[in-house]
Amino acid sequence: MTRTTLLLLKTAVWLLCLFPLGWLLYAAITNTLGPDPTATLAFVTGLTALRLLTASLAITPLRKLTARLNFLIHLRRLLGLFAFFYATLHLLTYVALYAGFDPSTIATDVSRRRFIFMGVAAWLLLLPLAATSTRWAIRKLGGQRWNRLHKLVYLAAVCGVIHYWWQVKPGVRTPLAITVVLGALLLARPLLTWLKRSKPRTA
Repeated sequence: MTRTTLLLLKTAVWLLCLFPLGWLLYAAITNTLGPDPTATLAFVTGLTALRLLTASLAITPLRKLTARLNFLIHLRRLLGLFAFFYATLHLLTYVALYAGFDPSTIATDVSRRRFIFMGVAAWLLLLPLAATSTRWAIRKLGGQRWNRLHKLVYLAAVCGVIHYWWQVKPGVRTPLAITVVLGALLLARPLLTWLKRSKPRTA
């Protein structure tokens, strides 16, 4: 893949990742966020974060399936950082619009409302990953330690899905699709590794 093609691809991914934010800004300006604007903000930012995080996790299995998709590695960090960006907007929506920046309210909610606790846990797991996403951080940590640290992304994604399930009302199945996708991705990594090891070597 040429540098020009890669630049165009990254530009397209940037635009796609920014689309939910653009829609929210437009809806806020035009007063079309719906009957509960705060809930809309929380839902869109949270779901976008989870989708982008899942998309970033899909890159490694896709690359292992065929070398033709190796160019996707250039998009993994971008998707991960945008996932953290929307997760932060999601958290700020709660802190500002639901909790009113009140530390006691936040502390009470985190300790007593399990879906909030799980959401905060997911964000805290993503925080060190975003903070060490630079080449400088990779050099300082070393490749092996950096890779071990960034395996927290799987736990963050699981916490995010649990947060989603615990937030919806009983009987609502909207989190099911992304749960299935995430489950498939979590199973794909060890399965592809096993298939690669069990494949007979040619002389």
